[in-house]
Amino acid sequence: MTTAEVAEDSDALTIGRRIRQLRTARGMTLDDLAGLVGRAPSQLSMFETGKREPKLTLLQSIARALGTTIDALLEGEPLDERSTMEIALERAMKGQTFQALGISPFRIGKSVPSEVLGAMLALHGEIERLRDERAATPEEARRANVELRHLMRAQDNYFADLESEAADILAAVGHSGGPVTQRTASEIAAHLGFTLHYAADLPQSTRSVADLANGRLYLSSSIPAKGDARTAVLQALSSRILGHSEPRSYAEFLRQRVETNYLTGAILVPEAHVVPVLQEAKSRRALSIEDLRDAYAVSYETAAHRFTNLATRHLGIAVHFLKVHESGTITKAYENDDVNFPTDRLGSIEGQMCCRRWTSREVFEVEDRFNPYYQYTDTGNGTYWCTARVEPSSEGLHSVSVGVRFDDTKWFVGRDTPNRGVSKHSVEVCCRRAPAELEERWRERSWPNVRTPRTLLATLPTGAFPGVDTTDVYEFLEAHAPT
Repeated sequence: MTTAEVAEDSDALTIGRRIRQLRTARGMTLDDLAGLVGRAPSQLSMFETGKREPKLTLLQSIARALGTTIDALLEGEPLDERSTMEIALERAMKGQTFQALGISPFRIGKSVPSEVLGAMLALHGEIERLRDERAATPEEARRANVELRHLMRAQDNYFADLESEAADILAAVGHSGGPVTQRTASEIAAHLGFTLHYAADLPQSTRSVADLANGRLYLSSSIPAKGDARTAVLQALSSRILGHSEPRSYAEFLRQRVETNYLTGAILVPEAHVVPVLQEAKSRRALSIEDLRDAYAVSYETAAHRFTNLATRHLGIAVHFLKVHESGTITKAYENDDVNFPTDRLGSIEGQMCCRRWTSREVFEVEDRFNPYYQYTDTGNGTYWCTARVEPSSEGLHSVSVGVRFDDTKWFVGRDTPNRGVSKHSVEVCCRRAPAELEERWRERSWPNVRTPRTLLATLPTGAFPGVDTTDVYEFLEAHAPT
């Protein structure tokens, strides 16, 4: 049904209810009114229920028979509460929510209590509200990110229940410690009742699809060539281990995603085995994200995440983590070391532009992609040291960095770096605003088309052109402007 047809149908509903309301108020039956206008009672019933709309001439006859005007039938006569509810419910039954739930429209008879109509309308309104909430506007996404980051900071990004889940599942398959092999991942799948199947036609928007009825876990056949097959398998199984159900809000979706990634990391890099390794490295003043990556054959990002899980709880080191797209946009962030990252008015870091002078941005300018990049950065909150790497993804290059306060640098490999920078994250003139001369020349003479990575998941930053580094735009225009 088109929008115009729905609108026309809604008008017919209202007119029909006004006719019935006036008829019953005057003590007339359908037969009485039908006799006065020369039509069959069944035809008038179709008009009153809104299934058909009377022509203007018939409407005039009905108005005269009811002792009113045609204007009153069209728009003037107020409806009683019962009629209003009936119309609202009939309109709802023709809408997307009822159709999506597979509920066919039904006749609302006189025997249906008004309380039932009210309850159905209330339920419909709540379902609509939840549907809107699940759409996750950018503001809702930012709020969800902020709330989750506050929880992570309060717990030093360490979740004991997830560590326990990882230990239990590894014990269940007889894993004795150390790095988890691909065979172990397959054994975990079997323990959970799944067989693994690689498919070339897996939907592009999915990483995996679990057939819960038949215990089959489908993964893309391209995964082994592109990355670590263990990670894809364990991420898919983690949701089953944790008993996740369909998320009811963006906040719940975000929390589930974080739990899934955490549990996957905790299985790949088991706490019981890695903590002594990290403590021994600290005693030698040789902590290294690269060494952690290599020892457990995981990605640099997984090693960085895992280090933030364990650093404060087991090593007494406060840390921060950043993942930054090559556009300069922050896509992931965590901190409990008082580093002052840019935020929007809601306090969200994700979606903001990372300082051009911060390690996470400077690393993109480094030609050596084989070795990690280290940098000390002076800020208004003191000096921080970071280690960073650039990694490719389907959405372009990302930098992944882990940093600590100056006093904790002594525990890390790379503390002797000569690289230094100065960054005032929260001060817009630091780098988030273009130099005055460039801004004056190009602000009113440019219009960039935003290219924002999908990983932001609607956590777009505020600003005239969200996700755009205006300095890059203005410098480009300046360099290419005709002389």
